[in-house]
Amino acid sequence: MAEVVEHNKSFNSLESVISIKGLRKAFGDNKVINGFDFDLKRGENVVVLGKSGSGKSVLIKLIIGLMKPDQGSIEVLKDKVETLSTSQLDEMRVKVGFLFQSNALYDSMTVRENLEFPLRRHRKKTSKEEVNKLVMEALTNVGLPQTVDMMPSELSGGMRKRIALARTLILKPEIILYDEPTTGLDPITGKEISHLMLDIQKKYNTSSIIISHDINCVKIVANRIVMLIDGICYATGTYNELDNSTDTRVKQFFE
Repeated sequence: MAEVVEHNKSFNSLESVISIKGLRKAFGDNKVINGFDFDLKRGENVVVLGKSGSGKSVLIKLIIGLMKPDQGSIEVLKDKVETLSTSQLDEMRVKVGFLFQSNALYDSMTVRENLEFPLRRHRKKTSKEEVNKLVMEALTNVGLPQTVDMMPSELSGGMRKRIALARTLILKPEIILYDEPTTGLDPITGKEISHLMLDIQKKYNTSSIIISHDINCVKIVANRIVMLIDGICYATGTYNELDNSTDTRVKQFFE
């Protein structure tokens, strides 16, 4: 049985870094998001649980402005996402890091070049010395400074995931969105990645939304869990609170 890391800190009094109200998004007759309300507090890790096709990935795309909602509002760091121009969305996304399922490292680039890529795009005036310092700091944070001149093809799946996380960290985002961060990893490596996510939360006071089916990861990283069922925030609570729920629709995720 996996450990449950208890997070006793209360986030209720802290400011919201993401605030979602009355969110709706449909594809034809399929109401994927159907009146979803949600707040992410500063420094909080929230796991979104739901069945495949329940709208979890759609929710992430709405938050970062890759999709437009049919109704409702999304505020990210006080910006109303649905009103932002393309250049304003780009600025917002510098403050919001993503770790996608695919990792999406560039195979033709070294680890160093992969990490330099977001800096070259968003921080063009950064000196060569500062770039090198940021690259090494990000790699040290994920325990892989020795890989700096390696190619992605030389790395294991767990190492590639860590490098992708280092690339996410290099712009020092305030918010990180994780999409199935432990998928495709063996249980031991998955647990290492989960603890790494906790370390980053503590070191940088990042706020995170984590989409995961890996209940072991959920136990380790979640300060709070939100159940996305029927397009709404059906239930919310700590791991132990939801694990002890008598609601059959909640319990099925914890059996």
